[in-house]
Amino acid sequence: MFKKILVANRGEIALRVMRTCREMGIEVVAVYSEADRTAPHVLFADEAYPIGASPSSESYLNFENVLRVARECQAEAIHPGYGFLSENTQFAQQVTHAGMVFIGPPAQAIKTMGDKTMARQSMLKTNVPVVPGTEEAIIDLGDALQIAKNIGFPVLIKAAGGGGGKGMRIVESAETFNESVGKAQRESQSAFGDGRVYIEKYLEEPHHIEFQILADTQGNIIHLNERECSIQRRYQKVIEESPSPFIHAELRAQMGLAAVETARSCNYVGAGTVEFLVDKHKQFYFLEMNTRLQVEHPVTEMVTGIDLVAEQIRIAFGRPLSIRQSEVKTSGHAIECRIYAEDPTQDFSPSTGEILMLQIPDGPGTRFDGAIRQGMKVTPYYDPMLGKLICWAGDREAALNRCERALREFYISGIETTIQFCRAVIKHPVFRKGPYDTHFYKQHKDELHQSLSTSNEEVLLVAGATLYHHKNRLNQSSKSSNQNKAQRSSWFTTQRGREGL
Repeated sequence: MFKKILVANRGEIALRVMRTCREMGIEVVAVYSEADRTAPHVLFADEAYPIGASPSSESYLNFENVLRVARECQAEAIHPGYGFLSENTQFAQQVTHAGMVFIGPPAQAIKTMGDKTMARQSMLKTNVPVVPGTEEAIIDLGDALQIAKNIGFPVLIKAAGGGGGKGMRIVESAETFNESVGKAQRESQSAFGDGRVYIEKYLEEPHHIEFQILADTQGNIIHLNERECSIQRRYQKVIEESPSPFIHAELRAQMGLAAVETARSCNYVGAGTVEFLVDKHKQFYFLEMNTRLQVEHPVTEMVTGIDLVAEQIRIAFGRPLSIRQSEVKTSGHAIECRIYAEDPTQDFSPSTGEILMLQIPDGPGTRFDGAIRQGMKVTPYYDPMLGKLICWAGDREAALNRCERALREFYISGIETTIQFCRAVIKHPVFRKGPYDTHFYKQHKDELHQSLSTSNEEVLLVAGATLYHHKNRLNQSSKSSNQNKAQRSSWFTTQRGREGL
C-alpha cells in the first residue's frame, strides 16, 4: 500500500480524505495557500507545504507548484478531492509522467466525460438514452435556433466544458434564444476558460438522480445505487438523499446497468458518478459523468457502509474491488444538507467574516464533514461550502426527523449560512411527503423564505440564551478562579510561615 499521499485540495474534502488515509496507515501531506496557513486540514496533516497566494489560480489550481511539493516530499500518489484539479486532464497526465499515481480515472476518461458534447457523442454509441439535443457546440446562431425549434421550447443552453450549473440557461422561446446563448457563453468562458455551449431538451418535472460507480484496473465495475439530488438553487445541489423517494426497484436496476455501461464505454477506473435526468413518466436520460468523488458521496457511504475514499486508494494501488455487485446491500435512509456560507435571504450571496460561535450537532446517526472552527475566518477566495451534515436512520421519516433535530442544534454566528434554509426544506410538507422534482425551490420559494424568517427568530432566541449561559459560566469560572487564587495565596503564606521563609 502507499506510504505517503499528497492531498491536492483544501477544506472539508481534504480533511475527509486525510482521515481515511490515517486509518489505512498512510502518511498525509497537505498543501495550502496564504489564506489557509492555519486551516484545519493543514494542522491535521503529517506534513504541510505552501503553494502560493490566496487566490486559487495562484495556489490550488497551480499544478506546477503542487507537483513540485509532491516531488520534494516524495509522495507516491496524489488525491485531488473534488473541484480544483480533480478533473484537469493535463494535471492527471503530469502526475503520471512525474512517476506518481493519480488517485482518479485515466486522463482520457476525464477528457471524454469532462467535455459534455464529447460525452454525449460517446453515449449515443451505447444503449444509454440521452436527452435530445445537439451533438456539437453551437457555432452558427441561426442554425442553432432552428435546431431549438425542431427540438421544441423550452430548451437548455449548457456549457460544454464544465458543470455545476455555470453557463446554463433555460430558454422559453425563440425571442430570447440569441441573448441567452450569449450570456451562457460568457459565463462558461469565465468559469471554465471555455465558451462553448450546446442545446439540450428541457424535460418536464425532471428529477436529478445520480448513480455511484466503482471500477478497478481488472475490468470490474459495480454501482452502489442512487442519490436523489433534485433540491437545487441556481442549478446547484443543496440537499441529497438515498434512496430516492421517486424511483422504484425495476427502474433502479435499469439505471444502475446504464451507469455501469457508461463507465465501461470510456474505460473508467476509480470512483465516479453517472448523472441522469428522469422525467415525470419515469423515462431516464444520461446527463453527464463526474470523473471524481462527489460532494454528496457520504450519503452512499451511510447506506452501504462502504468507505469510498478507501476504495479509491485501493483501486489506485492496483487492487481489485473489495465487493461484487451481488454483495452490495443498502440499509436505512441517509440525507445530506450542504452548509454554505451564504445568505438565503439575499439570493444566496456569499457571506464572509469570522466564525464567532460554533455548535456542531452530534448524536446517533449524525455525521458532519467539515473543516471549520470557532475564530476561523471565511474568506472570499474559495467555494462558500463550509461542510455537510449527514443523517442516517432506519427509514426516510426517521432520517428526516433526525436531520431536523440536528439542524436545530447547529449554530454558527459571525456569518450567514444555509442552516435554517435546509431546515425549512426538511420541514416542508411537499419535501417530507415526496417525491419532488428540480422545480421544488422555485415553486415553494415564498413559503420557504417565510419559514426561514420564523426559524431565524428561533435562532436568535437560542443564541441569546446560549450567550447568556456562556457569560454566566465565565463569571462563575472567574469567581471560582479568584477563590482558588485566594486559597492558594493563603496556603502559600501559611507554608512560608511554617517553613520560616
